[in-house]
Amino acid sequence: MELKRKLPILVILGPTASGKSDLAVTLAKKLNGEVISADSRQVYKGLDIGTGKITKKEMKGVPHYMLDVASPERSFSVARYQKMTYEIIDNILKRGKLPILCGGTGFYIQSIVDGLVLPEVKANKKLRANLAEMSTDDLYNMLVKLDPKRGRSIDMNNRVRLIRAIEIIKALGTTPEIKREPRYEPLQIGIHFADEILKERISARLRKRLGKGILKEAERLNAGGLSWKRMESLGLEYRYMAYYLQKKISLEEMVRQIELVSIQYAKRQMTWFKRDQRIHWVPIRRAARG
Repeated sequence: MELKRKLPILVILGPTASGKSDLAVTLAKKLNGEVISADSRQVYKGLDIGTGKITKKEMKGVPHYMLDVASPERSFSVARYQKMTYEIIDNILKRGKLPILCGGTGFYIQSIVDGLVLPEVKANKKLRANLAEMSTDDLYNMLVKLDPKRGRSIDMNNRVRLIRAIEIIKALGTTPEIKREPRYEPLQIGIHFADEILKERISARLRKRLGKGILKEAERLNAGGLSWKRMESLGLEYRYMAYYLQKKISLEEMVRQIELVSIQYAKRQMTWFKRDQRIHWVPIRRAARG
């Protein structure tokens, strides 16, 4: 019996600020490809400057998908990401083009590359209410005790994701990693910088985003109905911008905290990616975006 050949996809991954977006566009132009974002915050409408969402000009005519597909007022699940992305990949392949998955959210990427089976876990309102009373640090410590592996990969400042992860583990006993036969044949390319260079890139990127109006973006989101509490739960830049705009911290403290949590996040991303021995790591000296 002849085995059915899996169709190829290219994956460009790496930590925040490593230059994934530019590399994906360059390769898409050369390989007749189209790009699918694998970023858990770029799915949200209006989170543009703060997430480093690629602009139309920077796309250089290359189609991009899984950007601006959800309201930031509601959480977006990896199961929903997987379902939508499967459909997009199959459509790209049918048209004879190369799907290029690009991003830094390891769980999103793994859901596609390994064909994870993601059982839907319904919201447990009573549990959520109890967890909502806990501090973010206590939520993170609880998750680490329940599932150390998931604790190493999650954004430790993102309350929504922490509560959801605990909710899933309480329902299933563990973070689901049931794998079916993967649909595609992936080639995974990882971008990695030395720690000191990545820190410099994170700092320079933040200064650039401040100049582009990242704070005005946060003000617009709040004026448009996004609560400060929900903005805080989105983590990283949005969390500390929300604090600053509510006058809970100074501008200097906001900048310091964003740089610190971004560096911590990059380390967690690398911890996740280093588990996968199939990734081909490529040193990139100059890459403008990530």
